[in-house]
Amino acid sequence: MPVDADLFVRPIGPLRYGLRLDTMIRLRWLVVLGQSITLIAVHWGLGFDFPIWRALVLVALIAATNLWLRFRYPRPHRLNEPASGMLLALDTLQLSALLYLTGGVDNPFFAFYLAPLLISATALSPRTTILIGALVTAMVTVLSLASLPLPWYLDNTIVFPLLYRASEWIAMFVQVAFIGLYTWKIADENRQVADALAATELVLEREQHLSALDGLAAAAAHELGTPLATIALVGREIERSMPAGAAYADDIRLLRQQTERCRAILARITSLGSGDAPFDRMPLSQLIDEVVGPHRPFGTEIAVLLPEERGAEPEIARNPGILYGLGNLIENAVDFAAKKVTVSADWNAEKIEILIVDDGPGFADDVIDRIGEPYVSIRKRKADGLGGLGLGIFIAKTLLERTGAALTIRNRPYPETGATVLVHWPREKFKFEAPPEDEIRSAVLNTEANASIATDEAAE
Repeated sequence: MPVDADLFVRPIGPLRYGLRLDTMIRLRWLVVLGQSITLIAVHWGLGFDFPIWRALVLVALIAATNLWLRFRYPRPHRLNEPASGMLLALDTLQLSALLYLTGGVDNPFFAFYLAPLLISATALSPRTTILIGALVTAMVTVLSLASLPLPWYLDNTIVFPLLYRASEWIAMFVQVAFIGLYTWKIADENRQVADALAATELVLEREQHLSALDGLAAAAAHELGTPLATIALVGREIERSMPAGAAYADDIRLLRQQTERCRAILARITSLGSGDAPFDRMPLSQLIDEVVGPHRPFGTEIAVLLPEERGAEPEIARNPGILYGLGNLIENAVDFAAKKVTVSADWNAEKIEILIVDDGPGFADDVIDRIGEPYVSIRKRKADGLGGLGLGIFIAKTLLERTGAALTIRNRPYPETGATVLVHWPREKFKFEAPPEDEIRSAVLNTEANASIATDEAAE
């Protein structure tokens, strides 16, 4: 069954391009203030005649859109790239209409055309910046051919020659091209450095948390080993001595099974640092069955969906990180599911994907953007209403990312309920070639030698 990619159109993480709405609103209020003062001073202060009321209506347009944006969106809202580009395009058109009423390219404030371009080159993608630059060039071309005369004294009219107007157009075109490219290049380098620093800090922070948890896991495995062994021994003794058909027989059997499961979990934790065995390969379907198996006896239905065409099924190393990471995600889904958990797998020549879906309450809205960070408790368990320490998803995500996987986590779209976790690997991460014959022969000889040494030690 193919994985529905439409559920994951927006990966979790910060937007690379966009503008903070509050910053844009503040800047646009400065534009409103500056344009209003300039128009009033030129018309009533200097006595120059131009369509003042039409110009003020254009300024009021910016003020009205500011008010609408302020009441429509919350203060911390961040505009995506298309919305940011549309807002800058609106400002460019408003400035063009204002310049048309006040002299066109002869107006000294003609250079303000560069403001939207600089903002776009700093915060938006090259495509949007090119579109803004093209719009500016088109508006300059129109204003070079048609505009109202520059406001001036009635007894003296300023007329610029055609060559001067052409030089103004060429100068603006060069400024748009050079300043846009130069600003975008500098901003892009800063973005790359910031992204690299953020990624490095995130990796270091995760590794520090995981290193600390490695020590805690080893200590917990050591401390819990003895009491679990005692519980298992007492459980076996009680099971042997209880009368046939006892009412609590199933409870004692379940207690012993869960004790064995705890011991198996501790053994798996202590093996996380070990490397892959040289011949320990299994088909993807077998790996899923191994991961799903321990979670089936708890009353929640777990459906495993595989493609109908099983050709070219990938063989995956029995990596403890993959087993623990997928097992933790499935256990989390089982804990919070109402009735059913679905585990779907899909693969082709480029990718391998595993999708885990439950029908529980889903992730809380206030933490969904921080899922995968340590000590973030994401949901309440359905049974007792208690939350965990918030380490399960963090450990699973870190271990799976070490194998080259990428995780996409979000809630199912309304009206469905529950959470979805997509684990995606590039196919080349699991291209394993058979080892040469000399390596196989060497491994066999080493195994036999180790067995002989162990036998000698046991005899002594």
